[in-house]
Amino acid sequence: MRKVIGEFLKGIIKENPTFVLALGLCPTLAVSVSIINGIGMGLAASFVLVGSNLIISLIKNFIPQRIRIPCFIVVIATFVTITELMMKAYSPALNRALGIYVPLIVVNCIVLGRAEAYASKQSVVNSFFDGLGMGIGFMLALILISAIREFLGKGELFGVNLIRGFEPAFFFSLPSGALLVIGLLLGFFNLFKAKS
Repeated sequence: MRKVIGEFLKGIIKENPTFVLALGLCPTLAVSVSIINGIGMGLAASFVLVGSNLIISLIKNFIPQRIRIPCFIVVIATFVTITELMMKAYSPALNRALGIYVPLIVVNCIVLGRAEAYASKQSVVNSFFDGLGMGIGFMLALILISAIREFLGKGELFGVNLIRGFEPAFFFSLPSGALLVIGLLLGFFNLFKAKS
């Protein structure tokens, strides 16, 4: 039980995809303009991570070594297609806001890296909790970055204006603002990690 909890927590803290491993920065930069987009992308990536980790862990012994990466991509693409179709059916506005970044989860280094480095070598239970932890860690990072950018760039959170008379810095709504926020947060987490 302790190992399972460790597998879950490492994706949130020790091996956070965004703040520790610096993976998945392209969709992080693109969709982190609002908290709703961050939550949507985080949930989509979490679903794909958990589903693909489970299936890959189940079929790892049946896949020939020389075609394992194409097989992993097919499994991941299946979950991405399910995610994209569900978003189109039940949340078309979010689907439009996330745009091309949902289909690009197929080649996202977080998902493919976990399939290759972890799920293909571990048990189903460990792979499930690894995918869940990585997905939640990615989503929490997106929410934090999105909250900072939405507040500083628009003066609001969840679309609600929080401070009257606050002049937002439009810079934070631009990709360069995202780079600055991510860079500062990476520095903060590296400093915290070095001190602990």
